[in-house]
Amino acid sequence: MLAENFVVTLAGSIRESWDLPAFSNFGEGSITYAQVGDRIMWFHELLRGAGVQPGDKVAVAGRNSANWAITYIGTITHGAVIVPILSDFPPDDIHHIVNHSDSVLLFAGDGVIEKLDPERIPNVKGIISLADFGLAHDRDGTLGDILTHAKAHYLDRVGGIITPQNFSVAEVSNSELAAIVYTSGTTGFSKGVMLPHNSLVANVKFAREHLPLGRGDPMVSFMPLAHSYGCAFEFLYPFSIGCHITFLGKIPSPKVIVQAFQAIHPRLVLSVPLILEKIYRKQLKPVIDKPTMKLLLKVPLVDTAVAAKICRKLSDVFGGNFEEIVIGGAALNPDVEAFLRRIKFPITIGYGMTECGPLISYAGWREHRPQGVGPVIDTLEAKIDSEDPRNVVGEICVRGENVMYGYYKNEEATAQAIDKDGWLHTGDLGVIDEDGFIYIKGRSKDMILGPSGQNIYPDEIEARLNNMPYVQESLVLDKGNKLYALVYPDLERVDAEKLADADLREKMEENRKSVNQALPAYSAIIRIDLYPEEFAKTPTKKIKRYLYRVPV
Repeated sequence: MLAENFVVTLAGSIRESWDLPAFSNFGEGSITYAQVGDRIMWFHELLRGAGVQPGDKVAVAGRNSANWAITYIGTITHGAVIVPILSDFPPDDIHHIVNHSDSVLLFAGDGVIEKLDPERIPNVKGIISLADFGLAHDRDGTLGDILTHAKAHYLDRVGGIITPQNFSVAEVSNSELAAIVYTSGTTGFSKGVMLPHNSLVANVKFAREHLPLGRGDPMVSFMPLAHSYGCAFEFLYPFSIGCHITFLGKIPSPKVIVQAFQAIHPRLVLSVPLILEKIYRKQLKPVIDKPTMKLLLKVPLVDTAVAAKICRKLSDVFGGNFEEIVIGGAALNPDVEAFLRRIKFPITIGYGMTECGPLISYAGWREHRPQGVGPVIDTLEAKIDSEDPRNVVGEICVRGENVMYGYYKNEEATAQAIDKDGWLHTGDLGVIDEDGFIYIKGRSKDMILGPSGQNIYPDEIEARLNNMPYVQESLVLDKGNKLYALVYPDLERVDAEKLADADLREKMEENRKSVNQALPAYSAIIRIDLYPEEFAKTPTKKIKRYLYRVPV
């Protein structure tokens, strides 16, 4: 267990940064750390009044916002357990996670509240709006009065005014559970990753010691806070040192993200590969592919000047004020990485997973090695499960301070993930060099990274497809950040109904539309292609995904 207490760290940052701006919603004004402290005290009064005890679960579903962040901090500093839910999940998935997690309160944003059916989440005492902390649903009619009088009650206890001296929260042991983060929403696939305070503070401690932020620095939070990557490094870490965090509540398209970067000028940029790859392909590649530019990039000395000019222009796209860009969530295209390194663009690639809250390995951009993801961080140890870890690919295994307690109410899955010696089996394959740098060579898990960092699990979509008419089995594939499906049809039914080819394709189009209605927009299938035979399978009847590609 680490000596640095997570709740003490957060409370200390509030007191030390009291008059500095803490949170802004993009395009709106900011609130200070003092105001955050005030709202957290109010939040604790609300939780106490609602009967929320330490260890109870509180769910939050909404886009990134200052009130989302206050809900998170207010919950864990009360000793309760936060259950962040991706706002894009369909209603069925949100209801399922709220119920599975045993949440007793739900904070929900606009666009989520309207989708909810309070009768389907019977153990929730109430639903509170993230827009203004107003009451959206009150199970037994008591929350309204609690909300109304919460501020007066806590101000009475602190003499009418909150100051850095009387702002305080009770210490919560790092051994206590802090968050349950769901890796998916669908019944039968949901695994709630149980992250203790120790895992969160391990990530924050490493970032404070190795990432280039200081008190007052600006940050943009655009990756979903319901995912551990964005939560740890766009929110918890910068908050812990007094940064000013601007939350991008809009759908984070590359265009909107770039607008925010150029307005905020963040000191550190966290991103997924898609953002850089799109900018490279749309803005850089057409320029560097011109014959004149190709020639200039081959001329000694001239190529250095040209590269420096390209680097400056690309830096301006991201606000021109950052120390480095950290890529996570998936591998960066090797051609893109090679070009960015050639022009000395300050980019590095880290590696992690939700089960580690999330960081596993990282190196700063000056130490970064091509196609590597850095050495394992100092709160973990790593090994490659192979006879020759430097040369023979094996599963990456880690253990240490960051590792989850397990999957909530799923002992079988926990036992499969964490062995008797405490090693977490990541499901990722790689090698490690003599200096401890990890190189990922493949992923035995099949997760697909969505356009803005969302986790997409193809087996969930396939499970839905396989239940549709005329479908025998299916395979969901990713190409160019779009999802396609191959379907081996139920030939017996097709023959029995004497369906023509055109009729079968029409049925598949109906299936596609029906499945998409039950999925988040980022998981939508854009096309279904028929496949003429059963898919090749392993001895355990798993489809050999690597054999298949999207038809041209």
